[in-house]
Amino acid sequence: MSDSAASLRRKISSAGDLQSVVRTMKAMAASSIGQYERSVLALADYYRTVELGLGACFRESAPVAVIAPHNERSNPGVIGAIVFGSDQGLVGQFNDVIAEYAIKTLSTLPGKTEVLAVGERVRARLANSDLQMIGLFPVPNSVQAIAPLVGQIQIASEARRAEHEYTQVYVFHNRPKPGGLYEPVSQRLLPLDAQWQLGLTNVPWPTKSLPEVISGSIATLRALIREYLFISLFRACAESLASENASRLAAMQRADRNIDELMVTLQSTFRRLRQDAIDEELFDVIAGYEALSKTANV
Repeated sequence: MSDSAASLRRKISSAGDLQSVVRTMKAMAASSIGQYERSVLALADYYRTVELGLGACFRESAPVAVIAPHNERSNPGVIGAIVFGSDQGLVGQFNDVIAEYAIKTLSTLPGKTEVLAVGERVRARLANSDLQMIGLFPVPNSVQAIAPLVGQIQIASEARRAEHEYTQVYVFHNRPKPGGLYEPVSQRLLPLDAQWQLGLTNVPWPTKSLPEVISGSIATLRALIREYLFISLFRACAESLASENASRLAAMQRADRNIDELMVTLQSTFRRLRQDAIDEELFDVIAGYEALSKTANV
């Protein structure tokens, strides 16, 4: 009985320590969500500005091949994909959801697929499929670390594009939704074809004063294209990080509730065992008293 009580004391103490860790991680996740959500909101206006600038450029000239294949004789039909996941665990189904979505989407596209993964855990899930993994990048731990990561991804993608003729390049990530939820989404980054250019051309200018492209339309266009690709990857990474921390927060909230329930059960069991031990000792005292009383009467 005493061993069981001692074991329960250790379990209650361990559960309390674990709950402290869970609540600390929950607070960190809630704090991290804020900075990434603010980053996503700040990007929206800049992204809109870049789109308006591209639309202005395309309205002044006919559609052009702003990013064309390097070598028409290179291996055709190669599709590049960038998948954002997580390095750390305790994020629920976060990596499973985006990995399954990427695998399902890419399986419907013709041609060979090459995948750059951002996050060790999502890479492990993608590696179990038929997709060819060609690179791995660590997940940034702050907003300031996103820009260097995007630069590395662009360099790696351009190096691969120099070796193969990428027919298409996609980016996959989880996007946050209201209520602490998220959903897997994808965006086609390349090619920047006539259909994409036409869509930007149809974006209405917000004022009655129409813009005029200066310093050469081609130079301006290429500068805006670079910003468009950079901001698309930056936004994907920021949204993925916001979703990751939202998923971790939800997982920690579930863990906190489970630990609370476990603590109630353990403490109830401990009190019952303790009461049983007290009752047993009282019965022994009463039995001893009655035995002494009978001996004295004899």
